[in-house]
Amino acid sequence: MTPVSARMHTLDRNRAERPAPPNGRIAYIMSRFPKITETFILYEILALEAQGVAVEVFPLLRERQRLTHPEAAAVVERAHYQRFLSWKILFAHLWFLLRTPRLYLATLFEVLRGTLGSVNFFIGAIGILPKSVRFAYEMRKLGVTHVHAHFANHPAVAALIIHRLTGIPYSFTAHGSDLHVDRRMLERKVTAAAFAITISEYNKELMVRECGVASREKIHVVHCGVDPSVFVPRSNAGTSARLRILCVASFEEVKGHRYLLDACRILRERGHDFRCDFVGDGPRQREVEAQIQRDGLHESVIMHGPLLRSEVSTLMAECDIFCLPSVPTRQGKREGIPVVLMEAMASGVPVVSSRLSGIPELVEDGTCGILVEPRDSVGLANALERLERDAQLRRRMGQAGRARIESQFNLAVNAQRLAQLFATSQRGNGMTSSTPQPGVANHGGELVEDA
Repeated sequence: MTPVSARMHTLDRNRAERPAPPNGRIAYIMSRFPKITETFILYEILALEAQGVAVEVFPLLRERQRLTHPEAAAVVERAHYQRFLSWKILFAHLWFLLRTPRLYLATLFEVLRGTLGSVNFFIGAIGILPKSVRFAYEMRKLGVTHVHAHFANHPAVAALIIHRLTGIPYSFTAHGSDLHVDRRMLERKVTAAAFAITISEYNKELMVRECGVASREKIHVVHCGVDPSVFVPRSNAGTSARLRILCVASFEEVKGHRYLLDACRILRERGHDFRCDFVGDGPRQREVEAQIQRDGLHESVIMHGPLLRSEVSTLMAECDIFCLPSVPTRQGKREGIPVVLMEAMASGVPVVSSRLSGIPELVEDGTCGILVEPRDSVGLANALERLERDAQLRRRMGQAGRARIESQFNLAVNAQRLAQLFATSQRGNGMTSSTPQPGVANHGGELVEDA
């Protein structure tokens, strides 16, 4: 080994073996970052860091959008983005191939075979394999002690690849459609994981049915949460003579906008004066706009487009009722527990939503909101009308919702539970000196990265 390569060898080994922070160094993998509709991931990361957990961010894709929460800027600056293919990626593949050829080839075979039969998963696996191997190389250099993936589909596959190549323990959080549409390789992911997280008891029971009763103890329910200091009730909320309804959701079929618009038309036909604010964008926006025009609701329904969290919190505090009429789609998409409902409840606003998936675990029907059957436009209209006529009921439900968020869906509290699970995983980490170390020569040869 030449003096230069020896120095590089030592540098890489020192990076890989440097002690982790007291609360561990966690790598977070997600599909896209920063994504305005997945800000719960951003704030979960920030909440963990506030508790002393060092988090490295490894997005599969960099989301390009015109609106980004200001808190995301610093995280984007230090995120480990990778192209689909680069010299660094090729180097990482070559390193693992030369160092542990059987392990490298077995991992590729496992992933490609496991995703075969699903066009979405198989093409996705081909797309994420190159950068996942690079992530594995970088995580060992950074001294990552645990990998956590948000979503049970492609990010969990990436975490599985990293675990196979490095031995770093991993976990993943299953949310909604990532679990309900296609559960390809789910049993394998749960078996290989140190533990799995999901955001509702509804999801946990589905996962246990899919993976077997032996998985029950390995699957933990950890709710997403919100910051009650950001979403706060306003003393002047609900004082307007005109009913204020708010819906914050991307324009997708699963969000059920068409049924809320049907309910708005029914309310107008019944002689109610109201304003309904829509916040968000998405693929079905033109359909929503066409329905507004067709039903003559353009004076009652206001389209805001996507807004920052601070702007959403202001609208929450000003509205009388929050409505999210979620529906299951023909493709099998379902909500998990929408974080936006938590934000509304933290704001002291009564909510109207659907009796679907994990939503009843958040919204206790008749106590902090009203639940109706999916696609029941008349039921939605009746619920909105009932709340419109009874200011005392709105106030009681709003107070009950706020209390529920503070006790069970508090971001800081739930992040602390996550940190405890990560710490338990790291204490039980069986990695040894035989685990592949980046920068180590293979069979007496030299393989040193130049960057």
